[in-house]
Amino acid sequence: MKILVFILSILPAILAGDFNAKTLSVAEQDSILNGTEATGRYRLEKENEEQIFRHSQVADWFILDTMRHTRKQLGAGVNELTNERVRDAVMSPNGRYVAFAIANNLYIHKCDFGTEVAVTKDADVDVINGVADWLYEEEFGTTALFAWSPDSKLLAFVKLDEHEVPDFSWEVYGESQYPTQQHLRYPKAGCPNAKASVCIYDVATKGILTVKDLTNERMSEMYIPRLRWTNGGALLALRVNRDQTKMEVFSINAKSTVASLLYKEESKQYFIDYTLFDQWQWLSDDRFVMVSERDGWRRAYLYTAQGLEQKVLTPEGIDVTALYAVDEPSQTLYYQAAPTPATRQLFAVDMKKGGVTQLTTEAGIHSARFSQDGKRFIECFQSFDTPNKYTLCKVERGKVKAERVIEDNAELAEAWRANNIPEPELVKVNNLEAMLMMPNEGVSELVNEGKRPLVVMHYSGPQSQRVLNRWRKKFEYALVEAGYAVLIVDTRGSDCRGRAWRNETYMNLGQKEAEDLIAAANWAAQRDDIDGNRMAILGWSYGGYETLFTMSQKNHPFKAGIAIAPVTDWKLYDSAYTERYMRRPQVNAAGYRNASLMNHVDDLHGAVLLIHGTGDDNVHVQQTMQYINALVQSNKDFEMQLYPDDNHHLRKGNTATHMHNRVLNFLRKAL
Repeated sequence: MKILVFILSILPAILAGDFNAKTLSVAEQDSILNGTEATGRYRLEKENEEQIFRHSQVADWFILDTMRHTRKQLGAGVNELTNERVRDAVMSPNGRYVAFAIANNLYIHKCDFGTEVAVTKDADVDVINGVADWLYEEEFGTTALFAWSPDSKLLAFVKLDEHEVPDFSWEVYGESQYPTQQHLRYPKAGCPNAKASVCIYDVATKGILTVKDLTNERMSEMYIPRLRWTNGGALLALRVNRDQTKMEVFSINAKSTVASLLYKEESKQYFIDYTLFDQWQWLSDDRFVMVSERDGWRRAYLYTAQGLEQKVLTPEGIDVTALYAVDEPSQTLYYQAAPTPATRQLFAVDMKKGGVTQLTTEAGIHSARFSQDGKRFIECFQSFDTPNKYTLCKVERGKVKAERVIEDNAELAEAWRANNIPEPELVKVNNLEAMLMMPNEGVSELVNEGKRPLVVMHYSGPQSQRVLNRWRKKFEYALVEAGYAVLIVDTRGSDCRGRAWRNETYMNLGQKEAEDLIAAANWAAQRDDIDGNRMAILGWSYGGYETLFTMSQKNHPFKAGIAIAPVTDWKLYDSAYTERYMRRPQVNAAGYRNASLMNHVDDLHGAVLLIHGTGDDNVHVQQTMQYINALVQSNKDFEMQLYPDDNHHLRKGNTATHMHNRVLNFLRKAL
């Protein structure tokens, strides 16, 4: 009865996001720092957003003319013809044009005249102009693949041709008499990818040029996930080979389309992290500061405008996690780094003389948004017991001076503390980063001879982290309130411990992570307050995969496991993610064979609950169905929970509440 009362009172509040901290958007922060709020005549507004996949949306976009006090819908004429809505919209730097996408074509709205012109006309379901396909969105974290030049005269964009990408479909059950099917171009490991090319549109001539220098390799064997203009008007394109072991940055002359190689990094042993390109910072003389982990740690380097290394700026032994700004008069670089894996601190380095100054010290996560001149910044701080606190700051003589608190989420913190739920304790488990959460002392029907059952929670995927000193009130707190001890573990392959640690599982996913999870559970079982005979393991997505892999090890100590939306065979997952860490099945057959759960099903033991949404566009329910077939053929017992037409996040209607109650009931029965 105590658990039932808790479920009805606290869990819905966690699932509904009642304890999510208020955040300041980038636009809000820039307005405070730079006074940029509504300075242009035209403004973009959007309404009626509708989610497509993880990041992408369609919406009704409007142009607001602050001089004439008019409001006009963007792409209204195109919408009438196509019955499609705007997906992405970007204002030009001069504030006079808006580029936007509808039904895979690009358009430009001329704000001064209220007219619109089609940039491209060749789109269909397999030709995509300027926006990301499913793979680019999911695995390269972007939706808009188009960018304005600084003078607003040119629009660069990536064209994707998906004609050779295999089609994946799944049933949509709905409420009709007959189900329908959803189709998606989805390249799985080893299968053809979209062909990518870079195009440049001239607003004045309405002509389009293709950058042929970037397509001299097989177009489907590379990715172009980023376009970026320099202040000097050069177009930068990031090209990554299919195995993601080579990263090239090209500088493109927008008039001639000649592309010259500005930077190249390649590895025969590791993957290259393409996201490091997002950190590049330019100086007024076109020199740039960038991040590379080629010497074992993510460090900042200063380069000439011609792409020649001048000096390394930050020390080894600590991963740089973000570059924020360069104050050119003082030659100071401001950045974020991880002095310990669970924390983030702000630093400054003198680029001319050397010497690093740590600007923040309080344990937790510090991040920043800097003004355009690099003189002031908004610091955001959070920790286990502190929700996002935004403070306007400036740096004087190497020290941070707070000017005023913008938002501290004080009421939220007070509301959370009223629940009296213990916060995590950061612990070292052998050589692993972990955090332990123990329920409050008191009577509980789950306590047996002073010992509590344990749930090990994890993700375990490459480059991931769950063990962070941050404000995150999720299901683990519900488990603690229900009487379970919770141990959250980051296994080998996790982030912010150097390049070698990040690549511990490269080409051989599954085995080392399982060894770490077993070792962590055995460590916990030695404690006087944890019952080693009542331990469970829970994971979602990669975590679901690793839960089942761990429970297929003969020496695992878990009595039960919950796998939510698990990958079960990496040949069934998407190309960009899988090949980043495993390369292709054609060149790593042994790695794929060893990593497949289908080849370990005979060794699975313990109570298992499988959970999956049938409308999961990311980890298809096909993965679970093929695994179930293997379980049946091996005569293995299991429990199953399907959620019709729900996706990878399982948030449709009442799904989240039902699923978490299902997990609690399963744990109660199994432990």
